[in-house]
Amino acid sequence: MEDRSRLLTEQRLDDSTNLDEMSVVDAVALMNRQDAVAVAAVAVENANIAKAVDLVVAGLSAGGRLIYVGAGTSGRLGVLDASECPPTFRTDPNIVQAIIAGGEAAVFRSQEGAEDSAANGATAVDGKNVGEHDIVFGIAAGGTTPYVHGALRRARERGGKTVFLCCVANVPNEPPVDVVIRPLTGPEVITGSTRLKAGTATKLVLNAVTTISMVRLGKVYGNLMVDLRCSNVKLWDRGARIVSSVTGLNRDAAMEVLKDAGGWVKAAIVMNRRGVGLAAATQLIESNSGSLRTAIGE
Repeated sequence: MEDRSRLLTEQRLDDSTNLDEMSVVDAVALMNRQDAVAVAAVAVENANIAKAVDLVVAGLSAGGRLIYVGAGTSGRLGVLDASECPPTFRTDPNIVQAIIAGGEAAVFRSQEGAEDSAANGATAVDGKNVGEHDIVFGIAAGGTTPYVHGALRRARERGGKTVFLCCVANVPNEPPVDVVIRPLTGPEVITGSTRLKAGTATKLVLNAVTTISMVRLGKVYGNLMVDLRCSNVKLWDRGARIVSSVTGLNRDAAMEVLKDAGGWVKAAIVMNRRGVGLAAATQLIESNSGSLRTAIGE
């Protein structure tokens, strides 16, 4: 059995050795200070995060997919990020996907032993029929998860692009990948509990990768989520405000155009600015590779 005591994420944090004796206020303050460490660690990796974004944009532009792979907290964070892309950016659910060791059940209840099989990680990648335009993004806070290693190695064998996110220095037998993102978050407040700082860093990285990728793919205008598809009361309200902001229409008029567009904000804006119906607006958007700026003639 491997001795993982050398890993940063498995070492003891000096500042929390008396955690069980701290006042609640002091314990909360300690955790907040340590979360700031995670933010700073991610900032050190900005250049590598940008490289990952470039891979994702190129792959998705060519018809590929972004596929997260992880176990435990890392896997759940991949599932979370993938699930939020369709409502935010109007992406097909197949474009950003997530594989978690142990399958769907592991999202809701820990399946700890599932992460120990590299072969199962490879099989999961085969099941997705990964190809040259796909990006397999492995997440392993402690860096050693066999399931993730197996998935990344198989993805590379199949010609896919690969990204590895971990919160420790290089580990033995680390899989070769195109980009490594390595925020060194250090020991956790509770020793070995990577759902804490390492999880915070992971969420920050995944947010940056998908958000900026979608911006580059034309899903955002300024800082407005114009590819939003309205599907509930909150989103209809937000959608109308976005349409109003871009077109200058009052809220009621913006809502009417948005309804005519079937709740698709980008189409509503094009319909108003170009004086066309939904079909023509859709054609303008598609012929301009999804860019609202070019579709409305800016």
